Amino acid sequence: MIQLLSRLPWWVLYGLSRLLSALAYHVVRHRHAVIAEQLSKVFPDLTEADRAAIHRRFLKNFGDVLVEVLKSVSMSAEDMRSRVHVLNLDVARRFLDAGQSIMFVTSHLGNWEWLLQGVALQLGFPVDAGYKPLHDQWAERLMLKVRSRFGARLVPAKELLGDIIKRRGVVRSIAMNADQAPVSTDKRYWTTFLGQDTAFYVGAEQIARATRLPVIYACMRRASRSHYEVEFKLLWDGKEALEPNQITERYARACEADVLHSPADWLWSYRRWKIKKPLYGPS
Repeated sequence: MIQLLSRLPWWVLYGLSRLLSALAYHVVRHRHAVIAEQLSKVFPDLTEADRAAIHRRFLKNFGDVLVEVLKSVSMSAEDMRSRVHVLNLDVARRFLDAGQSIMFVTSHLGNWEWLLQGVALQLGFPVDAGYKPLHDQWAERLMLKVRSRFGARLVPAKELLGDIIKRRGVVRSIAMNADQAPVSTDKRYWTTFLGQDTAFYVGAEQIARATRLPVIYACMRRASRSHYEVEFKLLWDGKEALEPNQITERYARACEADVLHSPADWLWSYRRWKIKKPLYGPS
């Protein structure tokens, strides 16, 4: 059934996207309170009407992302390349061509699923992506199949460091999505992000420092409907002496700028500020 649905023409899928976004905003009100609360925190100076406009635009974009992921089940490699344009591959390839593996850090901006697939197709080197396994086994199998269609290799996040060490002879890129909120047991770094006290995972930085992997932020921007551009920004070359958490801080600043540039493309339905900063001492 999923395979058949993915072969529907784009105009039909866009109709489905419009229906889903309308239902989410007006009927089901999918995570309506969470989205509205977070937009109010980040954009207190905007009018309620302006925040509602971002809310509606986010749901429209998210509906498009859902049908784009559905479409990727049967898309050709040529079609994916034409829809995900990497602007500056040389930023990554100068390390890879020299025999140095790298780390990509990404965010939930635009279509992060297509980001993985588009880069895997165009980079010219293996791409291993850390991910959190889904609880539903059917959904887990489906997402692994979709995400690995164009050569990406998926590694459970908890096994990533061991996998890097085990396969240290393979020149490759390691991809991690770094804008999720840590859970209560995770080590974290606190900074100001979108005007809020925000906890960030430090796992990506710790792995990069331990393995001396250069860190590159992969920013995805919507160029037009179902067409994206990816820009690489070097955060750390693997050699520069930095204070602890400064790679994470650079990531936070780069991600923040991109969210503010295109707020409707960020994943507002995910509760980002669910952990409160402690009053005393480090977290």
